Amino acid sequence: MNESQEHPHKETSGDGRGVESSVVAEVLASIESIDTRPVAEHVTVFEHAHERLRRALEPRHG
Repeated sequence: MNESQEHPHKETSGDGRGVESSVVAEVLASIESIDTRPVAEHVTVFEHAHERLRRALEPRHG
């Protein structure tokens, strides 16, 4: 079974990677730079990261 059969609703970018891959890369970058932000902002960064990952991974309807 190939990836398109396993994930029939998965969108791909022009380079063949899943849209989720670009979201994951952006989220990781935001987390990796957390040490440059005030500690008071860390919870917000993690909450935003969680929300973006959840939206990227939830099944698409329609």
